[in-house]
Amino acid sequence: MSRKISLIMIAALIAALFCGCKSTDPEIDAGPTDGATNPAEPGKDEVIDYAASIKLDMSSDTAKQEVTVKTYVDGDTTHFHVPANVNDTGVLKARYIAINTPESTGKIEEYGKKASNFTREKLSSAVSIIIESDESTWNLDSTGGRNLVWVWYKTSDAEDYRNLNIEILQNGLAIASSSANNRYGETCMAAIAQAKAQKLNIYSGQKDPDFYYGEAVELTLKELRMNVEAYTGVKVAFTGVITMNNNNGVYIEDYDEETGMYYGISIYYGFGLPGEGLDVLTVGNESRIVGTVQYYEAGGTYQVAGLTYRQMKPDDPNNIQKISSGHEPSYTLTDAETFISKKTLTTEEGEATFDYAALALGTSLEMKNLKVKNIYTTNNEDSSSFGAMTLECEADGITVTVRTVPLLAEDGSLITEEAYRGKTIDVKGIVDYFDGAYQIKVFSEDNIIIQ
Repeated sequence: MSRKISLIMIAALIAALFCGCKSTDPEIDAGPTDGATNPAEPGKDEVIDYAASIKLDMSSDTAKQEVTVKTYVDGDTTHFHVPANVNDTGVLKARYIAINTPESTGKIEEYGKKASNFTREKLSSAVSIIIESDESTWNLDSTGGRNLVWVWYKTSDAEDYRNLNIEILQNGLAIASSSANNRYGETCMAAIAQAKAQKLNIYSGQKDPDFYYGEAVELTLKELRMNVEAYTGVKVAFTGVITMNNNNGVYIEDYDEETGMYYGISIYYGFGLPGEGLDVLTVGNESRIVGTVQYYEAGGTYQVAGLTYRQMKPDDPNNIQKISSGHEPSYTLTDAETFISKKTLTTEEGEATFDYAALALGTSLEMKNLKVKNIYTTNNEDSSSFGAMTLECEADGITVTVRTVPLLAEDGSLITEEAYRGKTIDVKGIVDYFDGAYQIKVFSEDNIIIQ
């Protein structure tokens, strides 16, 4: 009798052990995969690929569209080519649902560039991309200029689609943004929890190796140009390509993919930089500028000054720094009508309208077929501008002003009004502002071509 009881107890113990063990079959342990119910929950040491744990359901009633990338903007914003039935412009500006990556197109934030590069890397390797709305219609975000979407991609035809929004979350490259209140909300929250538990990227407590930890506000030239008054007196840091060197100063510009425009500003370096610092400001270099924003009353414009270069500490984040060389000014081809036009941009506060020339201030520009109507020459021999000319030109009935520095011919003689009066010219210069009006400033005789 006691032997029978012992056998029963052993059998019960074995059964209990089997019931308590977790299966190693991923199909058993994965749990629901639609993300709308309960997502898979990781064990103590288990890492779940939440981006693959939910599946794209092409039969659901949500709006969907296969797309291609037009413009990579940042970690949570991409512009896609779409058919006219989705957007009559042929472009959908997508803001990713449920995520908020650190900034990389305005004020630069820690891990912002890494998040932006992550999104670009994933989508650039995709053989197919599908965007999905959270509902049956395409919905705009709070700015009114971008659509809220889920982004799905796959890198080979044999693979399933992966959810990029959730992949960004599970890699710790975004914070929550209404992450629970959507069709994949529970999976989003589980991905965030896992990233925090693993201490990934923004949850790591570690410094971002791609971020400069100096005293200056890290930002883009676009952010500075669009909000320059707010940064007056503030030490800022940004990158761009040096386009022109003139009179102890340079011009710098940087391209913004979202707006398709260059943004620029003048940099005054004065007389205090050592040779290595001056080399950083060589035309054609992409450089990191650190300096203070000032209002230049004589010109009625803003500039950045107070640059430093510590030779004994070349990696000091408060130094100006050379990033690369061999670049060219953009010399964006622009017609007169565009130059005087307005441009509407989508900002975080919504859509806003700006003077095109105001946005392009400080950038390199090319304009063709300008008919010279009148010329004024600075004749004050005590002025550094002696011999400089102001050319009043016309194109398509629109007046455009071209301002030159004193121009020298090959023999060293000063070029005078007779060279251009009544001629039709093509010019390359920098967008400038003087006496309440925007103009094109030309720095070389080679940059005025007589037709």
